Amino acid sequence: MDKLNGWVDIHAHFTPPTTAEEREAQWRQLRNAHLLAPEPYHWQPETMLATMDRLGIATQMLSPVPVDPPLPQLRAWNDYGAQLVADHPGRFGLLAGLPTDDPDAALAEIARGDTETHPDGYLLTTRRSGVPLGDPRLAPVWEELDRRSAVLFIHPSAVPPAFRQTAVLVELPFETTRTVVDLLYAGFFRRYPRLTVVLAHCGGALPALSGRLGLLGAEEYVFNPLGLTADDIRTDLAKLHLDTAAAGTDANLAAAVTMVPRDHLVYGADAGVPCSNENNMKRNVDALRNSHVLTPQEVDALGRRAFDLFPAAAQRHRDALAAAA
Repeated sequence: MDKLNGWVDIHAHFTPPTTAEEREAQWRQLRNAHLLAPEPYHWQPETMLATMDRLGIATQMLSPVPVDPPLPQLRAWNDYGAQLVADHPGRFGLLAGLPTDDPDAALAEIARGDTETHPDGYLLTTRRSGVPLGDPRLAPVWEELDRRSAVLFIHPSAVPPAFRQTAVLVELPFETTRTVVDLLYAGFFRRYPRLTVVLAHCGGALPALSGRLGLLGAEEYVFNPLGLTADDIRTDLAKLHLDTAAAGTDANLAAAVTMVPRDHLVYGADAGVPCSNENNMKRNVDALRNSHVLTPQEVDALGRRAFDLFPAAAQRHRDALAAAA
């Protein structure tokens, strides 16, 4: 397979070491939710590094699998992610998970990062223990992250599947869309201008609906407590960054570039979860490289863009290259 010459993947999950029994239990749970993985999934750093080499991925920004574990387990996941970065500083970065159902615990985890985990950014799931990201109680968390000019990676939470189909196909993209629209009308993107927000899966259904929001979102019958105008809505949506995880096709990209500038597209592979494998990761890369929406130069820039968002990870990668040379 042709090397992609040093792309960086913003959408890559990891799992701490598990037992065969734990993996079997998760597999059965997923199959009951209509995600019909043929066998239990086992994440291992050595296996992922080999996959990265075959796909030409220089660095992955690792984030916990978005299953919203209890706080002690979430902290342990962040600790393990920090150790992976320490072990492979040129290949991995860390987007630490935050317990956004508990503002005080989230602030404590952010502070702990200064001395222990040293994350490059943060993973946010759209809701945790039923608490959505738009909950007003989370304002102190956003204020602290805005003060730090943090990069936030928003990933949909697991939601029950509709009908008998896996939630991966439709429910997760709409979970992202619902959350971002809620944040939009709450003024999130205006109150915290120093945040960089990256949406998983090319923003889900949001780019396809962004025109509808622009046309109807400021109508008098819409609940719009801040009085956002149509221009305000378009401006706020254009601030977002979108990854290409499972969304590198022209259908996704054409909608995306009507909502955000082309330099707000970031490569994502959706690695490290049972619904993703090397074959569909490669198909996604091939779709990007053969795009009729983006030029080859734009695609290559997209592949490297996360290094601009995470300068510390980029420096670690450069240092590793220099040491190897």
